[in-house]
Parts: sequence; C-alpha cells; structure tokens
Amino acid sequence: MADPMTDMNPPGLMISAPSSGTGKTTVMLGLLRALAEDGLVVQPYKSGPDYIDPAFHLAAAGRPSFNLDTWAMDAGLLDAVTGQAAGAEICIGEGSMGLYDGVATRGQSGFGSSAETAKRMGWPVVLVVDVGGQAQSAAATALGFKNYDTEVPFAGVILNRVASPRHERLTRLGMEKAGIKVLGSLPRRGDLALPERHLGLIQAVEHPDLEAAIAGYAAFLRENVDLEAIKSAALAGAAPAAAKLPLPPAQRIALARDAAFSFTYPHLLTGWRAAGAEILPFSPLADEAPAADADLVWLPGGYPELHGGTLAAAETFRAGLRKHAETKPVHGECGGYMALGEALIDKEGNRHQMAGLLGLVTSYEKRKFHLGYRRAVLQAGMPGFAAGTALRGHEFHYSTILDEPDAPLANVMDADGNPVPETGSIKGHVTGTFFHLITGEQA
Repeated sequence: MADPMTDMNPPGLMISAPSSGTGKTTVMLGLLRALAEDGLVVQPYKSGPDYIDPAFHLAAAGRPSFNLDTWAMDAGLLDAVTGQAAGAEICIGEGSMGLYDGVATRGQSGFGSSAETAKRMGWPVVLVVDVGGQAQSAAATALGFKNYDTEVPFAGVILNRVASPRHERLTRLGMEKAGIKVLGSLPRRGDLALPERHLGLIQAVEHPDLEAAIAGYAAFLRENVDLEAIKSAALAGAAPAAAKLPLPPAQRIALARDAAFSFTYPHLLTGWRAAGAEILPFSPLADEAPAADADLVWLPGGYPELHGGTLAAAETFRAGLRKHAETKPVHGECGGYMALGEALIDKEGNRHQMAGLLGLVTSYEKRKFHLGYRRAVLQAGMPGFAAGTALRGHEFHYSTILDEPDAPLANVMDADGNPVPETGSIKGHVTGTFFHLITGEQA
C-alpha cells in the first residue's frame, strides 16, 4: 500500500507492444488475475481513450480500471485519476496500439502515447513481442523500442506466439545478445483470443464465459512467465498532487445501462459519485423508463444498432424519455445520441424507429469508419457545461448520418484542429454528441 509519508504511488508496470494485435490484452488480463490470486490489491489502468478494455480489467482484477490520457487530460485530471490507486499494492497499465503511437498535435498534457503515460507514472514497460515468423530478429525490434526514448523505463519483454522450444531458444539468444531481459515466453495457442467485432473486443457483459476465459489466461501466464520477476520490476512513481475528478452534471442522474448502452468513462462516474450525485441505472432494452424524479437522463454509447428492433418496441422507455424531456435535460453520446434520434437503419437495411427527440437519422448499411480524438467548443449549453466551454472526447463508430436537421451543439475538431462534420445536436432540452466525453477544459 502506498505510504503518504513516502510521497510515492504504488509500484507499477505498463504492458505495451510494438503494435496492435500482439496479444497484450491476453497478457494484461492474465497478469491482473494472477496477481489478484496471489493476494495483491491490483489497480488496473488503460492508457488512451479505449472504453471497452476497462470493463475487462474490472472483471480480472476486481477493482475499477481508469483511463490515463495525456492528450485529453490536463495535469490535474491525470493526478486525480492516478489517485484512484490509493490502497492498491501494485498498478498495471495496458497500453494502446504501439508503445510510441499517439497523435501529431499536442493535447492538454501530451500526444496520447503509452510511452508518455509510462514516463509520467514512472512505470517500466513490459513489451509483448509477437515473435511469429522470426527468432533472433525479434531482439532488434525490442532493442529499438528500448532505445527509441531512453527516458521511458524498460523492464523487459514477454515473447508471444512461440512455435517450439527451438524457436524460444533462438529468440532468447537474440534477446540476451541485445541485453533485453525475457520475463516470459508464451507458446502459440489458437484458443486465447477474445471475441471481437468491429469496435475491437466485444463488451465484457456480452462474453459468453468471461470468468473462465480470464482464469485460463491467468493459468497460462503462471505456466509461462516469471511472475516474481514481473512483480520485482514494478517501480513506484511520485504520488499525485491532490486533485478532484470531474463534477457531476446533475444531482440525480438516470443512466441507461445494459448491453446497448455501456460506454461511460469510469473516471466520470466515480467523480460524479464522489461529489454526491446519485446514479440511477435503468435498462432501455428491458423497456424500463428513467426514474421520474431524475434531474438528468444520460444515454451512453454502446451498440444500439444490434438491438434496433428491441429499442423500437420499448414503448415504456420511450414514453418516459419523452416525458422527462418536456421539462428536464436528456443527453446522449454516440449510440445514445442515435437512440435519441428519429430512426436508426441497421446493416441489413432495416429501419428502426428511435425516440424521436432529435431529428437524427443514422445508418449502418454502408459502413463508414469514424475514429479519433475530438475537441468540441459548445455553441449551446449541455448538461454540466455552459456555451463556449471546450470539451475533450473520443469518437469511434461506423454509422453514417442521413439526416441531422437540428441546431448544431458544437464546433467539433479532430486532434489536429481540423473541423469534423459530426457537430452533435440540440433541440429543446435534448442534446447529443457522437464523441464520448472525457473532460471539459479548465478555463
């Protein structure tokens, strides 16, 4: 446990990789569970804006996971999120994409790379290297990552997808020559991949047997990595300055929460609760209306396109939503925004009636990829934020706008400051955005 007298955080590590698809999520989940099984209080983190992985981290570690995002977050918010490790004995962060991958234009604290997060936190990097199709040559990759920025602490590598004992021996020889510590060697197995869909992993709530999968990853890691060496490699960074998470946009917040609406950044909900707000969950898929005495209804992102028929038939939900919107605010993000619109057309071309509180019509018939950080300057107020406020968020979906007749909510730009057409909408008490809110900028 971190001792406030030492001004240090719990020791930690960053699980990263040269690129996406190398198996770092398998390593992350197995490591979280194995350390928890050993009796450690483990605090998981995700570097970057991914909002699916933290739910898997929670399932593996038994403790909520939080995003650390140097592009979107200022120093105060990064400190507040870092402070969520209070009471933990070890922190494990999972990187996004490759270790040094970020955006081209600096954000509030940096460019959004996992290397920046590792440096800021003082966490040595464990690089998961897919050695398929190479042996000694893998050491050149690892050495390049170690030396690219010598200020990034480097713990060593875990070799993944090792084909045979001979393959492992040759690969280890290369690492030894390069002075790279090998912390583990994972044999190639075809049954380890988590199920995926177009946004990456399926949601944790949808996994047919998530507990068995995570237990299997933990057993696999125990057999093939040096857990004691990994624990010993963790280092403690300086304790964060005292800072608070974002304040709630209302006192009583009815929050849609089910398989169609599940993407809300954990630091927001934790901050809302810490400030005394009441979160009142309800399920549109179960045709539940939001609490009648709620001050605000918030529809997070998710996968409404997979449940179009169910949502279209959810009369109690829609009636309750419409009643609330007559006098009080309703806000939707991405999938929640689509559900507030007039209609949603699924990938088969079926048109589903949505709540009709906004005129938005979206379609998945022709997939169009929308991905990236967003900075939005509000043209009108939305729950928790006045007009003129700048917000930081992240957009990730495959839908196309067919109609967006309402007044634009914001001027929205990508990470480089280029305008994007997904401005969000406002009509009466109802607002919506395609980006998922991470934070508002401090004036």
